[in-house]
Amino acid sequence: MSGRIGAMANTSSRTLRLLSLLQTHRYWPGTELAERLGVSVRTLRRDVDRLRELGYPVEANRGVDGGYQLAAGAALPPLLIDDEEAVALTIGLQNAAQSAVAGLAESSVRALAKVTQVMPARLRRRAEALRAMTVPVEWGGGGDRSRVDADVLTTVALACRDTERLRFAYTAADRNRTDRHVEPHRLVSVGRRWYLVAYDLVRHDWRSFRIDRLTAPHPTGARFRSRDLPAADAAEFVRTQVVNAPRPYEVEAVVDAPATVVRERVGQWSTVEAIDETHSRVRMTVDTLSWPILALGVTGAEFRVVGPPELVDDLREWGARFVRATT
Repeated sequence: MSGRIGAMANTSSRTLRLLSLLQTHRYWPGTELAERLGVSVRTLRRDVDRLRELGYPVEANRGVDGGYQLAAGAALPPLLIDDEEAVALTIGLQNAAQSAVAGLAESSVRALAKVTQVMPARLRRRAEALRAMTVPVEWGGGGDRSRVDADVLTTVALACRDTERLRFAYTAADRNRTDRHVEPHRLVSVGRRWYLVAYDLVRHDWRSFRIDRLTAPHPTGARFRSRDLPAADAAEFVRTQVVNAPRPYEVEAVVDAPATVVRERVGQWSTVEAIDETHSRVRMTVDTLSWPILALGVTGAEFRVVGPPELVDDLREWGARFVRATT
């Protein structure tokens, strides 16, 4: 979903910016408008056509000095996007709002405010809940990409915003499936993963739940009074939970490359020790073996797995899959 979300957010946010420019300027020469958007004239024409398909009356003047403007006095319809596009825009722009790139954060905040204003009421409610109830965490590190369902994400966000108790099925790391009844507090995005921070009404304690392991969430209609979170904020709670969580795999491998080279490529996600000038030892503690496979591949060198045995089995499976892909 994340790749599709990124593409949707890029296209839809550019369309939103085009609409904003047309609303704030009486007439735009085509070349100047394309330059402001950072696209080609051909892409600009496609974006204009998309606005017209959505019901926005964009007039075009042909010729060398041709350009675009909104029809005078025309009533503008709401921005017509579907549920997944609404989630894509909100996540994409909210992530961009955390950017360290000069000017990008401020622009993204303004765009996010504008996009919610022109959404149909139903989608605006979902997008605003997702924006308000999500705490992003800038945290170095990797991890496998977790697939998150857009409907699950927005359902949980709405329950957080409305302080409404929530029921769902949850599959733990050991694949044990349980039914949960919680008071949802906040969503936290950590890199490629999403977590729900909530008070568990059965276990009588605060918990964090990975959203990709959560299925069939449904609000119960019962409201609750917010409890005091045993942390400075939801982001700090998740960070502590993840760091202190037991990890099932202790990975160790010997890489045929100097430690300085290996550290540069995967050091921030593992411990790298020099064995000699041309060999190094890599250790990492993980809850999934997908990431060590990717990390060891990124070293660009031959390597030998010391443990665990499950990693060797997974490497054989991955290797066979890659071979099949080339035949």
